[in-house]
Amino acid sequence: MIWDEVKLEVGFRADLIVENLLIVELKSQEAVAPVHKKILLTYLRLADMRLGLLINFGTELLKEGISRVVNGLAE
Repeated sequence: MIWDEVKLEVGFRADLIVENLLIVELKSQEAVAPVHKKILLTYLRLADMRLGLLINFGTELLKEGISRVVNGLAE
């Protein structure tokens, strides 16, 4: 897949891109592993975007399953 003149392998596909400003990654698991946030951060870096949301539908309350990931800020 080629996006914005950058060739992305099949393994790197964002679930949603909103207004070329936000990447949304969707999961449905009991718990989100740290690797999921790192994958989203990789998507942000490849797309040269700053903000991403990791939404896990596997939690009891949806608000507990939302994580904000920012590219370019110190952890």
